Amino acid sequence: MNTLSVRAFIPPLTRRGLPLRAIRCYAVQAPGAPTMEIFSNQHKWQQRERAAANVDASRSVDYLRDEVASRLCERVLDIKRHFPHVLDLGANACNVAHALTQPSPEEPEKGPRSTRVGKITAADSSATLLHRDADLPFNNEIEIIREVLPTSELLPYQANTFDAVFSSLSLHWINDLPSVLAQVNNVLKPDSPFISVMMGGDSLYELRTSLQLAEQDRRGGVATHTSPLADVKDVGGLLQKAGFNLLTVDVDDIIVDYPDTFSLMKDLQAMGESNAVLAREKGGIQRDVLLAADAIYRELHGNEDGTLPATFRLIYMIGWKHSPEQAKPLERGTGMFSIKDYLEKNGEGGEGKN
Repeated sequence: MNTLSVRAFIPPLTRRGLPLRAIRCYAVQAPGAPTMEIFSNQHKWQQRERAAANVDASRSVDYLRDEVASRLCERVLDIKRHFPHVLDLGANACNVAHALTQPSPEEPEKGPRSTRVGKITAADSSATLLHRDADLPFNNEIEIIREVLPTSELLPYQANTFDAVFSSLSLHWINDLPSVLAQVNNVLKPDSPFISVMMGGDSLYELRTSLQLAEQDRRGGVATHTSPLADVKDVGGLLQKAGFNLLTVDVDDIIVDYPDTFSLMKDLQAMGESNAVLAREKGGIQRDVLLAADAIYRELHGNEDGTLPATFRLIYMIGWKHSPEQAKPLERGTGMFSIKDYLEKNGEGGEGKN
């Protein structure tokens, strides 16, 4: 009996004459330096949206943002120039625009500070917070354009758009701060200033140390409950790396007294300034840790009247975009007299004549 082979039904293999091409594949890095994610942008957005939804509570804790915005505007007055179009980056509830409509505390007779600004574009990623005070009277005293950003780390503006960029208490939540500063430099017109203030350094060091000691005592370890902040010695280098010239960096402290640690934490939550670190411990702080932290806070940092001081360290920075017509420092060795000789002559060098 003959067997039927399946091979008879399979067509013979044919080699297709495909041309051989030498192809090389390369790993290409995306533009910009690699970014290490420290803060959760989504969680921070949710915190700010939730806080701004309670309008009365949110406005009641604006004392810090209003005071810092007023001090920022005082630095704007030091620049004898009019700014037709200003960007307020991370505008929160337009606290800077509100402060501009008020007179300077030092010179109230000169009227509102908004005479230095034509119009202001207030940009923020939280729509609820940005439009929270859109119905208040100060909106009629200055032209405000509110724009909701899809993310706080990308600026959707063309180069050479703004005559100045302000930023008040928003940069401390940025993951890629060098990239944002470079974008700010790009959207500025030549010889235009970037005037900003951010929380940094040892802000809330009293709360940090109290929580750490309390957790070490109650749980035998320390979790991340407060956010890391930039140091003042790093800010100048970041501005210079972003391309800014004629840098000015200074530090200012605002100390606010609270009745207890719970009031401080409640206000931080109402501000939308709660912890948003990716490596944070999920869930709330245990009750025994909070009670121990309050006792430690009072023992180490408490005032005589029973209140607890909270220090907010503010880093102010001013940088100017490069321009060929910009003033430049003289080269080394071109000075006409020696500062050392001048100080010795006037008796300020320690060895001057009586």
